[in-house]
Amino acid sequence: MATGTEVLEMLLPQGGWIITGNDWSGVQFIDERPKCTETQYTTGFAQYDNWKIEQAEANATVKAALLARLGIAADEAKLLLG
Repeated sequence: MATGTEVLEMLLPQGGWIITGNDWSGVQFIDERPKCTETQYTTGFAQYDNWKIEQAEANATVKAALLARLGIAADEAKLLLG
């Protein structure tokens, strides 16, 4: 299950908030950046796992495209970077 911090990072990746615990009552907005509502925060817990999967799939697609552009396999890239 997602934590309050993870949900806020999903909803407001640019920051502008701090949180104590996982409840809405522990959320404080610290500047004038866009904010989320309590409803968005609450529903974010149900959305987090799917969002995380989508992020991983998007990263895998970008990685595969980059490796193809370089003309190397993933294990070859690991050798270069490791």
